[in-house]
Amino acid sequence: MVVFCSASHYLDKYAKIYYNFINDKQESKAERLAFIIMEEDKSTKNENSGLEKFDPEMQEKIVAFMKKKEKQRKIFIALCALVAVVSFSSLGVYSYFGGRTAKDNDALAQLIGDTTYVNFPNPNPTVMVHRTAEEEMPDVLEKYQTLYNKNKRLIGWLKIEGTNIDFPVMQTVNNEYYLEHNFKQEYDKNGSIFMDYQCSVIPRSDNLIIYGHHMKSGKMFGQLDKYEKKSYYEKHPIIQFDTIYAEGTYEIMYVFRSKVYNENEIIFKYYQFIDVNSADEFDSNMREMAALSYYDTGVTAQYGDQILTLSTCDQSQTDGRFVVVAKRIS
Repeated sequence: MVVFCSASHYLDKYAKIYYNFINDKQESKAERLAFIIMEEDKSTKNENSGLEKFDPEMQEKIVAFMKKKEKQRKIFIALCALVAVVSFSSLGVYSYFGGRTAKDNDALAQLIGDTTYVNFPNPNPTVMVHRTAEEEMPDVLEKYQTLYNKNKRLIGWLKIEGTNIDFPVMQTVNNEYYLEHNFKQEYDKNGSIFMDYQCSVIPRSDNLIIYGHHMKSGKMFGQLDKYEKKSYYEKHPIIQFDTIYAEGTYEIMYVFRSKVYNENEIIFKYYQFIDVNSADEFDSNMREMAALSYYDTGVTAQYGDQILTLSTCDQSQTDGRFVVVAKRIS
């Protein structure tokens, strides 16, 4: 047994550690000793104050390791700075798009009821976004004519009184375009509120599914998940959704979380409930949603009722979705 005697507290500590590491690998000893020295250097504000306690070979290893850690520290700081710049830049971008979206949406809302016929050309005149039946198409409601002539992809307007949901609803030939485009056809991270391309308002599908981003800013459907609490539902039980051809008031029935499943999974997929062929099929969909719902609203639907579904992303699970389902009452 070797006994180290010294009046210096730090020298004694280093000596004991050195002795305990006798059987360790040299690299491991150097690393551990370097960490101890660096910690002591922080408190004494002296660089390499403990190096002289060790032999030249160990000093070389310790210094090499300390230089390596210093390099890693600088790289880490640089990466943190880069992440900060990117984060603030992203925040600025989202703030810009959020502000622009809110401003544009307010301007669009002012046009509801405006009977001034402004004949804006259809940006994509070859795209037919509304399903047509054998019978003649109805006229666009007068209060939406000005908006419709600004963009003929408009399919309706969605509003929930007392919330920030008050948006035009778009529809095109896929479910991708309006994820990143606004009413003006500009690129926009907020996207637009839009109807599933498989849904039809003329003739009307049994269930109209409307999508929107769950923005952290609360824009679009960013506050839809507040319906998880029954108290929120009780304050906002009614949804107003007008197609461009007819006004509609809906009463909320079900609120639940779901997800996008693999094609081969045999499970209820709310986003596939658009049209049904029988009362049994309709009732089956109602039972599935009722079983998933967070609470019982007391509202039910029968075959022949018109259903409206609002859907947004949910980060609580992979490919998660937050869903609010309502029945048309007038």
